[in-house]
Amino acid sequence: MAKKIKPIVGVVMGSDSDLETMKRCLKQLDEFGIAHEVRIISAHRTPDIAHEYSSTAIKRGLKVIIAAAGMSAALSGVLAASTTLPVVGVPMASGPLVGIDAALSTMQMPPGIPVACMSIGGAGATNAAIYAATIIGVSDKTIASKLVRFKKAQAKKVAKKDAELQKSL
Repeated sequence: MAKKIKPIVGVVMGSDSDLETMKRCLKQLDEFGIAHEVRIISAHRTPDIAHEYSSTAIKRGLKVIIAAAGMSAALSGVLAASTTLPVVGVPMASGPLVGIDAALSTMQMPPGIPVACMSIGGAGATNAAIYAATIIGVSDKTIASKLVRFKKAQAKKVAKKDAELQKSL
């Protein structure tokens, strides 16, 4: 039986409706080879579980928590209140304001409870994984080198697209 790799990133969603968007985050973490765990925990409906999750995260070996939530988006702040780990918020494009409310809730944290706020929706989900890798890469040379390769590959894709455009003009 293969030994399970201990997760170092926690990905928490306020609802199962966030999963489709957050699959982009999970895919990017997989591409970096970063072990992660995934939970559905509501800041409002399961506050005791949210507190227990974040207050024990360091003991469990996590290094970063990514929290996705829509509407009032209190999840990232609730988790950040109970840990000293970096918390990265991903506002979900939901509700009547299509994520603007979630973005404002995520970025307007009171002094002393910082949360990094990514963009709304899928791009934010992908960037949350990249940002988590950046945090981990400060002390993990393997992840740092994967980030360097990732950025070089992105630059190569843009250069290729530009070359194709120049040929077509």
